[in-house]
Amino acid sequence: MKKVGFVSLGCPKNLVDSEVMMGQLKDAGYEITNSADDADTVVVNTCGFIESAKEESIEAILEATNLKEQGKAKKVVVAGCLVERYRDELVDELPEVDAFIGTNQLDKIVDATEKDKQDFNEIQLTPIGNKTATYLYDEYTPRLRATDSHTAFIKIAEGCDRPCAFCSIPSMRGSFRSRRFGSIMKEAQHLADQGVKELVLIAQDSSRYGEDLGDIDGLAILINELCKIEKIEWVRVMYTYPTHISDGFLKAIAENEKAVKYLDMPLQHASRNMLKAMKRGGTRESLQRLIKRVRDAVPEIAIRTTFIVGYPGETEEDFQELIKFIQNCKFDNVGVFTYSDEEGTPAFELGDKVPAEVAEERRKRLMEIQAEISRENNEEKVGKTYKVMFEGVSEESELLWQGRLEGQSQEIDGKVLINDAPEDFLPIHGKLVHVKITEAHNYDLVGEIV
Repeated sequence: MKKVGFVSLGCPKNLVDSEVMMGQLKDAGYEITNSADDADTVVVNTCGFIESAKEESIEAILEATNLKEQGKAKKVVVAGCLVERYRDELVDELPEVDAFIGTNQLDKIVDATEKDKQDFNEIQLTPIGNKTATYLYDEYTPRLRATDSHTAFIKIAEGCDRPCAFCSIPSMRGSFRSRRFGSIMKEAQHLADQGVKELVLIAQDSSRYGEDLGDIDGLAILINELCKIEKIEWVRVMYTYPTHISDGFLKAIAENEKAVKYLDMPLQHASRNMLKAMKRGGTRESLQRLIKRVRDAVPEIAIRTTFIVGYPGETEEDFQELIKFIQNCKFDNVGVFTYSDEEGTPAFELGDKVPAEVAEERRKRLMEIQAEISRENNEEKVGKTYKVMFEGVSEESELLWQGRLEGQSQEIDGKVLINDAPEDFLPIHGKLVHVKITEAHNYDLVGEIV
């Protein structure tokens, strides 16, 4: 049996693509290995979103081709977003790579692995990097999950039509297109039957789910139905857009016990000037009204967001407005990124670039402010008991267990470190337990199972 090793980079949406490719290869008789050193074929699923991600992808490709040069691997296949952005350049610069697969060609992974280079190149008929992309996996597509056994991503849509000036995703993923409702429900039931307890719904723009299919409030309907699946404990939604936070969506989160009280909503900035330049729209005041509306509808909700600093033309005044916005809203989880100047985006053509050192200094200042806010939010939880999803031995120490609150998404937010439990406690992954919080840190909490 031939072995295929995967290197999957980038976001959870890319991870699902890797799982789909691994599933197809396994169905075709290949063995999937965690070690690229042992593989006959190495597949690198790349990210091409920002400069640092592109550099990481190129480094991973070169490591794979080195294995081929050393005779450890016979083939190297490169897939993903970097291929969509730079296929011609990659083909010219990396002749040692045997096949390139775009995000719209995941169903070609077996051909890419089995056929020789010339034969595979002849079957690549799909237009790359444009609005004609149509590929969507469905409930019948083989999938080999790489996440923990108790949690799984479901990609509910692909592509994006938003005009954000800094973003290259539409050029790589194509136009927005939703999966069929029935397809998602069947996949969710299948995952539940496999023992999955948490479904994480993802897309480039989850809040628009069903819009292209003629559904009104499609995401709310989907949440309501997913929460009826007996074995599922939590339904989480990632990547929502601020202009599409409907009352129906908030009601679905508020009224379904299984819908986690969590909102992932990238805002990117709060200054009117920056939001306009980013082609996002809105103002600090309108965003603050949105946050209030969300919290009024779902009082216990945890809000996660992300911001970009150092965008072309960002002044100290713009940055100070962002600081005031964060201090006022007191978000539960915040990620801050420095602007990455990406060719092919409208922002690339803008002048008045902010020096990299200034952008990085602003990022650090913002994260220091958020750390204080996060600690204050966490300190309010001390002494209270919360429902926590148990996840086994802690990454911090073998002497601790760990889990997550509803308001903590795996890997990107904080966690709950568990240092005590009843003697008869059974450590089952994905089990919901009650934890009394005894200690607060900037991002993590410490508690005991009660």
